[in-house]
Amino acid sequence: MTLKDSLTELLTPAVENAGFFLEEVQIQKAGNHSTVICVVDRLKPLNMDEVTSVSRVISELLDNEPALGDNPFTLEVTSPGVDRPLTLPRHWTKNLTRLIKMTLNDGTVVTARLGEFNDTHAQLVENIKGRMKNHEIAFADIKRAVVEIEFNRKDDN
Repeated sequence: MTLKDSLTELLTPAVENAGFFLEEVQIQKAGNHSTVICVVDRLKPLNMDEVTSVSRVISELLDNEPALGDNPFTLEVTSPGVDRPLTLPRHWTKNLTRLIKMTLNDGTVVTARLGEFNDTHAQLVENIKGRMKNHEIAFADIKRAVVEIEFNRKDDN
């Protein structure tokens, strides 16, 4: 088992018990110093107090982890960037009503607002010069989907 896999297995239950999801663990080495990067998320946007809270949980576990050895390391806890692809149902849930840019398997690019979804399809509404076009797109037909940033969005998100 790799160090990354070992740390993911160690941290996942504690992060989930704290109310978050451990999206990814990365390890960057520079000489005998390592940086452990933990990407955490939840269904609502994270604030700094929450990141601090989950950082403490992760830090306590890593401070006592023999797999890291005696070498110094730096812990970075962060949330996923806006360019994170939507790959899991919880990613889609978190982004209901947001604009989603999808590249389909055939190369077509569609940018539309996510209305709802089920296990197999997403319902989206595309604004084409003021005319609304409804799409039902199968997840199997989506090569990549990301949230499209809206700087003038008028809501709580």
